[in-house]
Amino acid sequence: MRKVRHFLALTCLLLPFMAGAHNLAENQRVPPVGIDDKGELVYQQDKFSYKNWNSAQLVGKVRVLQHIAGRSSAKEQNAALVEAIKAAKLPHDRYQTTTIVNTDDAIPGTGMFVRSSIESNKKQFPWSQFIIDSNGSVLKAWQLQSGGSAIAVLDKEGKVRFVKDGALTQDEVKQVMALLQALLK
Repeated sequence: MRKVRHFLALTCLLLPFMAGAHNLAENQRVPPVGIDDKGELVYQQDKFSYKNWNSAQLVGKVRVLQHIAGRSSAKEQNAALVEAIKAAKLPHDRYQTTTIVNTDDAIPGTGMFVRSSIESNKKQFPWSQFIIDSNGSVLKAWQLQSGGSAIAVLDKEGKVRFVKDGALTQDEVKQVMALLQALLK
């Protein structure tokens, strides 16, 4: 019985570390993944369409890569960073926000509302990239936590310079913004 208690205590202590075990490594490119069911949302001539997307396309610009579950609670987790990015008015020729929405991780029956929200954002921020992942491919490939929001900052070579799976603190938002400014110089 005593061994069982020790095992349970150790498991409880290690669980938070195992839960956050994404495989995005700093100074490395993200693990390869592609999305061909939906993919990148394209808005041209007042019409929406989708095209295949893969992580090899994450080069050429400094970017914030946001992976979120298709739920408003996940979107809210890193809303402070999104607002800071909007306020900074970063140069579109050298910076891009790439938001990957895992619609496989949405509350049942809300998919239509999630897509409508994404389309509205694409109209408002046409220079931003929105990826619809209807099978959870990115979540699985990058071993992210379900139901939440992950943030990665990539340099123009596509290498991870900052990563966190979960909500950023105010200090981390400041850290990300300072890193973006440094990478864009």
